[in-house]
Amino acid sequence: MTGRENSKENDLFFTCSLIDYMARRTTNRRADIVNALGKVLLTKIYDLADVYHSDSIDRVSDDFIAAAGIKKGTFDNVMACRYAVPSHWDIGKVYKRLVLGIAKEKDMGVIDALIAAYNSFVSDKIDDYNSSFYYDAPQNILNAYLYKEIE
Repeated sequence: MTGRENSKENDLFFTCSLIDYMARRTTNRRADIVNALGKVLLTKIYDLADVYHSDSIDRVSDDFIAAAGIKKGTFDNVMACRYAVPSHWDIGKVYKRLVLGIAKEKDMGVIDALIAAYNSFVSDKIDDYNSSFYYDAPQNILNAYLYKEIE
């Protein structure tokens, strides 16, 4: 471990932040980005995150948008936000914590947990920036996923 957190956790943080960045650039739901990338490209991003992190996020996102054939969508939660918009880094951190929690609780690999997180109802709640859910306690967000309800 170098720095404040495990390097693979930092790679997951970058992966989740890149997903959010790509979704914003293409106005797609985060699940649509994850599903378009698929397990192979998601694994590549995660495995090489330390390399991609030192490059321009615009270029990296453009490369993966092209590789996955992601088209322009109609979901614009940034434009719909009536309050301060969290950054893609802020949302990446929320998803990183959720993915790690799912992986631990469900005893599954990180990429499988990532796919599960983004394809759950919790993802829609996190991506509603007009609610307070995305900055709720990480354990509450994980519990919402695990118990399929929001307290």
